[in-house]
Amino acid sequence: MASTLPRTFPATIGPDQKTRPIMPLITAFSVASTMLLAGYLARLFGWRQALLFVVGAFAGVVLYHASFGFTTSWRLILSDRRSAGLRAQMLMLVLASTAFVVLLSLPQPVFGITLEAYVAPLSLSVIVGAFLFGIGMQLGGGCASGTLYTAGSGNTRMVVTLAAFIVGSLISTLHASFWATVPSFRPVSLLTSIGPAGAVLVTAVVCGGIALAAARLERKRHGSIAPISSGASGGIALVRGPWPLLWGAVGLVVVNVATLLLAGRPWGITSALALWGAKLAQGAGIDVQSWPYWTEPARVSALTIPVFADVTSVMDIGIMLGALTAAGLAGQFAPVWQVPLRSLLAAAVGGILLGYGARISFGCNIGAYFGGVASTSLHGWLWFVAALAGNALGTGLRPWFGLSVERTPCASKPSC
Repeated sequence: MASTLPRTFPATIGPDQKTRPIMPLITAFSVASTMLLAGYLARLFGWRQALLFVVGAFAGVVLYHASFGFTTSWRLILSDRRSAGLRAQMLMLVLASTAFVVLLSLPQPVFGITLEAYVAPLSLSVIVGAFLFGIGMQLGGGCASGTLYTAGSGNTRMVVTLAAFIVGSLISTLHASFWATVPSFRPVSLLTSIGPAGAVLVTAVVCGGIALAAARLERKRHGSIAPISSGASGGIALVRGPWPLLWGAVGLVVVNVATLLLAGRPWGITSALALWGAKLAQGAGIDVQSWPYWTEPARVSALTIPVFADVTSVMDIGIMLGALTAAGLAGQFAPVWQVPLRSLLAAAVGGILLGYGARISFGCNIGAYFGGVASTSLHGWLWFVAALAGNALGTGLRPWFGLSVERTPCASKPSC
């Protein structure tokens, strides 16, 4: 992004990444941990599980080095009309949906595994859940992917958000039966409704329209449009960052496509957090297996098998280790232990909203939005609209908790 706009999120740590030396102990620890865990997973659970863990670690590096987040990007377009982050997301969606359409249209199985799109109903629960998730993004300081990678890179406040995220996810599973009864329309897949070419075209037109509208808002307010390709270049940037948003968009497409090919379904994050919460609750003596949500055969199995056997769990752990590696390479691992009480309260409230909203809306910014749109499911777009509305409210609530909202004067008119 342009030099007038900071590349780092409020949740990230430290000054410009280029001013600090590599932190060898942090980097060595995270790399060694990643290698050892990958070997362990390969031996006990197979090569696919190990590769999915590595894909998760790569996602953590991409998210950190590109500062590729949804929370700040959406707040910036809402409060300051900065559009680079949103435009990068639209490019990511076009690339991912095109790749998904091609792969899902192939004769199945592909490389020994049947590929399945993520298509969910157009439900009231999507609207309510995504709206709550959007509020939680701004109060908690991150989305699902953002919470994992910032917590993994040493942000102490985001550890609170992550813990509350797990609590909110668990609570939502207790109420799953209610949300299954709310008004809902059938799932709609563009791929099956209008065919591969039509699905790609419609997705490209919608994404292009959003990107153009966002760019127009930015030009009107600031007089110019920040490119998504700007950022550090050269070999050292590839290792240490920061990366351009363009690199981040392409990198996350690679992550989602790799997940589809290895796991047979799109990338997801939040189901693991609900599982972690349920396992912790079991350990505390709570009979979660009696809750209807956890009586489905696949979830009963998930509660009984090790966490490392769960695809989403190992990818989430990979994200945190990958972000820790990236922070060490950037010289940015510097936890801050004194966090204002109001900020911690916002993190806790935001985390609970994130967890609760994600479960009832069929996922988060990765599973429901990224995975849904890439799968050409209309529920992904419904999720986006509702979550953006929640972000608007959440942005307005941030000052109550002592959290900043970016606003710069208009370049041309007093009000624009």
